[in-house]
Amino acid sequence: MSAPKLRVGIAGLGRMGQRHALNYHVFTPRAEVVAASSPDPKEHKWAAENLTGAKIYKDYYEMLEKENLDAVVVAGITAVHADHTIAAIKKGLHVMCEKPLSLDIKIAQSVLDAYNTSLKTNPNQKVMCGFSRRFDASYREAYARMVSGQHGRPVVFRSQTADMLDTTGTFVNYAKTSGGIFLDCSIHDIDLMLWFLGENTNIKSLQAVGVVAVHTALDSSKDRDNAVATVEFDEGKIATLFCSRMMAAGQEDTTEIICERGSLRVNMHGQKNHLEIHDRQGARRDLPKHYYERFREAFLTEANEFTACCLDNTTPPVSLSSSVKAVVIGSALQRSLTTGEKIVFSGKEARL
Repeated sequence: MSAPKLRVGIAGLGRMGQRHALNYHVFTPRAEVVAASSPDPKEHKWAAENLTGAKIYKDYYEMLEKENLDAVVVAGITAVHADHTIAAIKKGLHVMCEKPLSLDIKIAQSVLDAYNTSLKTNPNQKVMCGFSRRFDASYREAYARMVSGQHGRPVVFRSQTADMLDTTGTFVNYAKTSGGIFLDCSIHDIDLMLWFLGENTNIKSLQAVGVVAVHTALDSSKDRDNAVATVEFDEGKIATLFCSRMMAAGQEDTTEIICERGSLRVNMHGQKNHLEIHDRQGARRDLPKHYYERFREAFLTEANEFTACCLDNTTPPVSLSSSVKAVVIGSALQRSLTTGEKIVFSGKEARL
């Protein structure tokens, strides 16, 4: 008799939803995608060709009512992340929600509140937000070395997300609803910052500045295509975050954790693979062209580990409270970016 599999429903079949669907359906042995939902007929066609055996719904809530699901992967547009997650929580289902939980702090908090309420009657329920870099092998090794204490305590954290320049106009249109460069582009760096410096470490202050260098249409949405932030913590820790939407060569995501007796660096010399090209133009190496190309293996690990925590009743790899705090910090950085003010935290606010 074969071991039971996690019966998964996919909410949203856009580019990210399709990636998640294939990861759970094809590359996660302990899971099976039994249903998916999307309002787009073109995405239904894709699902029929790629998700063999899965039933496809136009309406997400109909899928929740009619299918015998164990878990839902919420991968639609950010505007519906919270609603879709809360609905699944109330059904007693496990949920893996794409980042961020919401662009609104109160709505993100409402997801955590719904989960905490549900845990009283469903103590084995698992809900987490999908911060993929926590599942990357290099970041995990850096974290393990840091917590081993061999380099002393972490003091300075610096991290960047730098996307390849989009010349099609797609990004500018997307930016109108993305929440801004810190809630969208830098949210992974914010999550890493909390992971490495401590999810419960109090924030004292933060400040952000940015410029519009290439995508001039961003002015209308009060966004920037390049930005830098400084975050000050208690216990003598600081962080700097850099984000860009105009890299010429490809995706350049890097992180350094400077400790008392050494530093840990991830992807400081970015490369797509181990190939070096030597020709009349000189010596060079290619970079990944987009985020998923760089972190594909991390997404696969995420799918398998979330499935395992649901089936084996273990702690989710990413806490939901930390994911809410990431929204709080991202929102504050976005406000600082547009107003120019330094934001100082105190009391309970620092502990959010």
